[in-house]
Amino acid sequence: MPAVKAANPRQIFGNDDWAAITANSSWRGIWLVAHCWLAIFGVIAVATYWGNALGWLFAVILVGGRQLGLAILMHDAAHGLLHPNRRINNFLGQWLTGAAAGTDLQAYRTYHLTHHKFTQQPEDPDLSLSQPFPTSAASMRRKVIRDLTGQVFFKQRIAQAKMAIRSLNPGAKEQNFFVGKAFVRFLGVQITLLVASLAVYGWTPFLIWFVAMATTFQLFLRIRNIAEHACTTTGSGDPFTHARTTHANWIERVTVAPYWVNYHSEHHLFMGVPCYHLPRAHRLLGAGGYHDRMTITSGYLGVLRQVVRANQPA
Repeated sequence: MPAVKAANPRQIFGNDDWAAITANSSWRGIWLVAHCWLAIFGVIAVATYWGNALGWLFAVILVGGRQLGLAILMHDAAHGLLHPNRRINNFLGQWLTGAAAGTDLQAYRTYHLTHHKFTQQPEDPDLSLSQPFPTSAASMRRKVIRDLTGQVFFKQRIAQAKMAIRSLNPGAKEQNFFVGKAFVRFLGVQITLLVASLAVYGWTPFLIWFVAMATTFQLFLRIRNIAEHACTTTGSGDPFTHARTTHANWIERVTVAPYWVNYHSEHHLFMGVPCYHLPRAHRLLGAGGYHDRMTITSGYLGVLRQVVRANQPA
């Protein structure tokens, strides 16, 4: 199918507004990466010092949200938006964000730009994330259980390890090569964090990190994926309908919607806008009367109510 129709920003924004929301700061992306890691270390340190099960539970929830934050910042780097210097941008996206989640920046960039080109069409590599919806409450419960019991995490890591092994064979596919490098970087991050944990305080800090990665991160990632495109459409040919923007409260911003990822419609309309300018893009679209054409939902519970329906087969 042909690529989805794109919005023309010059017909929507004035020159000054467009220049402002596409400005790529030389320090904000670095600060966001630092903020994410400082939040992770700070939460783990407090929970470890507190030393009780309730503190560990809250830490697993909050750390899972910041691990999603690392993935979101890696996504911005895939668009070249974490830093105007490409080498610095790619270093931030490859080593300081993507490596922790086992993602190769270059491979993700190719994959993700295809998603933008063919959003919600058969060629969209992310179509499987939204196509099953709407779904039943029973089906959604099964997904949540698989996430929170670590089944999804370990299934993905085993598949990644197998592809990494295949990448050692002569004539291996390029995909195996990228996955293999990503898996090695992922293991390197985990070993580094484990050694640091044992050197500073013992097993507890690393276990908080690892349990969050295997459970809450997976769930938050799923909910974010669902919210972005499930039950939206490209059928009208209107680029304002291809993705969903979700108004997020502070609890959602520290869990399922870090670093303004909830402004996903704005991101698909104008993928050259850094994440920290997306709220301003949203306000400008509202001032221009475009919100009525967009899919906008109040809160992630509101999204789940839209995509989980009682009359769907279990």
